Amino acid sequence: FYLTPPQVNSILKANEYSFKVPEFDGKNVSSVLGFDSNQLPANAPIEDRRSAATCLQTRGMLLGVFDGHAGCACAQAVSERLFYYIAVSLLPHETLLEIENAVESGRALLPILQWHKHPNDYFSKEASKLYFNSLRTYWQELIDLNSGETTDVKEALINAFKRLDNDISLEAQVGDPNSFLNYLVLRVAFSGATACVAHVDGVDLHIANTGDSRAMLGVQEEDGSWSAVNLSYDHNAQNEREVKRVKMEHPKSEEKSLVKQDRLLGLLMPFRAFGDVKFKWSIELQKRVVESGPDQLNDNEYTKFIPPNYHTPPYLTAEPEVIYHKLRPQDKFLVLATDGLWETMHRQDVARIVGEYLTGVHHQQPIAVGGYKVTLGQMHGLLTERRARISSVFEDQNAATHLIRHAVGNNEFGTVDHERLSKMLSLPEELARMYRDDITITVVQFNSHVI
Repeated sequence: FYLTPPQVNSILKANEYSFKVPEFDGKNVSSVLGFDSNQLPANAPIEDRRSAATCLQTRGMLLGVFDGHAGCACAQAVSERLFYYIAVSLLPHETLLEIENAVESGRALLPILQWHKHPNDYFSKEASKLYFNSLRTYWQELIDLNSGETTDVKEALINAFKRLDNDISLEAQVGDPNSFLNYLVLRVAFSGATACVAHVDGVDLHIANTGDSRAMLGVQEEDGSWSAVNLSYDHNAQNEREVKRVKMEHPKSEEKSLVKQDRLLGLLMPFRAFGDVKFKWSIELQKRVVESGPDQLNDNEYTKFIPPNYHTPPYLTAEPEVIYHKLRPQDKFLVLATDGLWETMHRQDVARIVGEYLTGVHHQQPIAVGGYKVTLGQMHGLLTERRARISSVFEDQNAATHLIRHAVGNNEFGTVDHERLSKMLSLPEELARMYRDDITITVVQFNSHVI
């Protein structure tokens, strides 16, 4: 069963979104020119989320990708709430007071964020009041704690991640008289999500990462070639520092059971995440919340079981690792993507494909066929394919879509094979998940002139 190229395109483009930073007096004064974003589901419904917003009361832009597991509830909540926590953490004391006074006296609030959303990126209206009250409690505490110092961005990011995770946990413990909301806050807390967030302000780029999504910088070398710089580290069993950190936080007697089959307690791939209270709460608390929770929660097998060798919780944290990078003129773009992309592509290839796409320049390297025995016919095919690819660059209006096309359709020669792409995109829902993960990508283009 083959899809035609227009059918392939309509699947690939269904969730694409682009934003161009507006110019002032014909000049673009921002260090960000704009961004392209896209998602390709493998799960039904998709468990990834994405967010982008401009901070209105402070300077800077926030962009993030969120990868959910055990359902999409936690990724959804984090995608709509985290940026508010970060923005509030960055606000000066006077602005916080102004906002609190406005709420007190029932006046209109200063807008904190301008969201850049695709119509599919919905916000849960039912929970907005609850979410607002938790956020308000946070800024009231920040007002009381006022130290008079300006907030450091790194500190603000760490505080915001930890505080939101804390609120997710607290809301689930307190519950809600409204049974729909009660079930919602429990689903958010019992599912989990990783997060990789960028804050760009002028030449200052901060990446806050929790889990195994990644941030990568595309750098153009003097000879025009492209290279990749990692701006985050995966928090999983492949990261020795992370394994060491987890082991140091628990008694020696648990050393053997902490990481099994490359998973935390033999179950969870990421070693840091939001939600996932099964790895954070005591057994007593888990039992109490599940027993007093709505019946739908009891029907969920995931909430009933206790992880094996569960002796000294919490085993999991949402605290991010924050990396700072000062932007240079050769830093052309930033890719934020969930692990669905990195499982299929090496970062060097990502840097080259996006770099060539953005500049429209293809360095015609000799075709490398590795150790393959290639017939003249196949070689002719590869060259024809390459010629077609140069013109096909213009069919994708979005860098993230272009990258997804490669991630799903690349053959062993690193070129997009339409037949393969068609097969991968026509897999039925229950099969797609066996071949790939949800993929979410945001490509941020920097303004070299300003930098």
